[in-house]
Amino acid sequence: MPGTTHPLTRVDGFLPIEDHGLVGDGATCALVGRDGSIPWLCLPEFDSPPFLAGLLDADRGGTFTLAPRGLRAGGQRYLDESNVLVTVLEGLDGVVELTDCMTLRSGADLEELVPAGRSELLRVARVVSGSAELEVRLAPRDDVRVTRESGAWRIHWPARPDLVVVLWCSHDLDVAPDGSIGARARLRAGERLTASLHWSGSTRLLDRVDPARLVHQTAQAWRAWAGKLEYEGPQRGLVLRSALALKALDHVPSGAIMAAATSSLPEEIGGVRNWDYRYTWVRDAAFSTYALRRVGMPAESSAFLAWTLTNVERDGRPHLMYALDGGQPPPETEDAVLSGYRGSGPVRWGNGAAGQTQHDVYGELLDVAWGWVGSGGPVDDHLWRVLCDLTEAAIENWTTPDHGIWEVRSSGRPFTYSVAMCAVAVERALRIAEARGLDHPRDRWRTELDRIRTAVLERAWDPDRGTFTEQLADDDGGGRGGLDASLLALPLRGVVAVDDPRMVATTEAVRRHLDAGDGLLYRYRHEESDDGLPGGEGAFLLCSFWLVDNLTGQGRLDEAHDLFDSLCGRTNHLGLLSEEIDPGSGAFLGNFPQAFSHLGLIASGVTLARAEAEQRDAR
Repeated sequence: MPGTTHPLTRVDGFLPIEDHGLVGDGATCALVGRDGSIPWLCLPEFDSPPFLAGLLDADRGGTFTLAPRGLRAGGQRYLDESNVLVTVLEGLDGVVELTDCMTLRSGADLEELVPAGRSELLRVARVVSGSAELEVRLAPRDDVRVTRESGAWRIHWPARPDLVVVLWCSHDLDVAPDGSIGARARLRAGERLTASLHWSGSTRLLDRVDPARLVHQTAQAWRAWAGKLEYEGPQRGLVLRSALALKALDHVPSGAIMAAATSSLPEEIGGVRNWDYRYTWVRDAAFSTYALRRVGMPAESSAFLAWTLTNVERDGRPHLMYALDGGQPPPETEDAVLSGYRGSGPVRWGNGAAGQTQHDVYGELLDVAWGWVGSGGPVDDHLWRVLCDLTEAAIENWTTPDHGIWEVRSSGRPFTYSVAMCAVAVERALRIAEARGLDHPRDRWRTELDRIRTAVLERAWDPDRGTFTEQLADDDGGGRGGLDASLLALPLRGVVAVDDPRMVATTEAVRRHLDAGDGLLYRYRHEESDDGLPGGEGAFLLCSFWLVDNLTGQGRLDEAHDLFDSLCGRTNHLGLLSEEIDPGSGAFLGNFPQAFSHLGLIASGVTLARAEAEQRDAR
């Protein structure tokens, strides 16, 4: 049956960020608009050049459109427990149902570390009522040359001359004067138009596979993975959708998990805080694997740990982020052509924060390793040697200022969260050693752990304000800085007890001082903390989920549940979340979908469900 449709509204020529859905295959992904357009696709992988980037420039970015003439309204839904997306398009004379997916192999197992995708974006349009004049048109970002081959069109793409990109359609296509490829076709109820884009390296005939079978086997593979979800708490449907979104950002061949699907979606409309998030941050991926492990999906955690530690061993030290090939992202550059989403330039490729110092990576990696051990994973001599080296690096570097979890582009500081995560590194290493009977300098590590913890608890605590602060005090007792929402993560990582009176006071101070309204929080106040950039940003969703976790741990379950439901109510029509929310309008800001936001939703749901179960059992 057709889904619910709503009128389409564009601002400055763009659909709102929240008017998009995500499809992917474990190697790359695409965004599908509620208008039937695909304005974002990188080929052949997440961090490859964008083949379509209309999301960042409606005129010059490139799109793949399939929609009826006179489009008036659109709606979207996912096929149950899958990443197969259905868009319902209401035209002048009829209603069209458009099914989009990146097809998966028959019998694909998404827990295996082998490519499941067929390097194909499949689009199947069916008229469900009335009739429709459908337009299908592919207009890549760059100037391309096309040639007719074996009943399809081969696209010669200057950005990737080595990549074979082929477009096939069930109806005849022509090349327009502007270089786009497309056609119009009048269809009646029950009739279909199918288009598929391939980048598999083959130019063989593409019309011999039944599209319905491809959609079915793709949905079945996603459902088989989603069926392993172990969660019966509040907002189960959105927790499952968050897990599916994280899995869609999981680069299956390597174990890397993308921070987000996109680059340069602005944190402030018209601002310059536009970053390329198509890489793996150790921190973000560690949080993601932790969230998935808590709902019964541990395979992603072990794959990420193995991949990252291989990179660490090769480089001799951990980096805070990685490209998919295990190396560093390319130098940050500004696009000379694309104007940015709603004119919010510059559009950036690469990420300059890759060269920053961020000490929390030690704790993130040791925490993932502890989760691996806790689930029965083996620790051989080689792995233990790498973990010991990371532990020693945390001990050596915790007193050195860094750029922190929020990646300020000003000078480094002794950020509380960074120092706390060095303590986490040592504490987790001690746990692993004791659990497995591994040789380690127990007394020295315990002494160092006490020293780091003491520094956090004493030098980050401001007795005058009655709260922990964003950075450690200097020798004169000053320089603690303002409040920072990452303080809410201290009890989540076991640094401070969640019901410690100091943490309770800090929770209230952060909630009050960083309030963006209706349960939303800013990461920090820009007027208090020079981060080296002009302008501001929206409310950061993960911080509000951390607030849910603190309220839950403090036994304030009614407040926690209300806030959790409120945040879940901010998902878009498909259950997806961006990085930030505009507090004034509720519109999405920042890159989308954002792993941080979805892992926060999962983790808060699990924490709240367990606390409510304990409360029921105690009655």
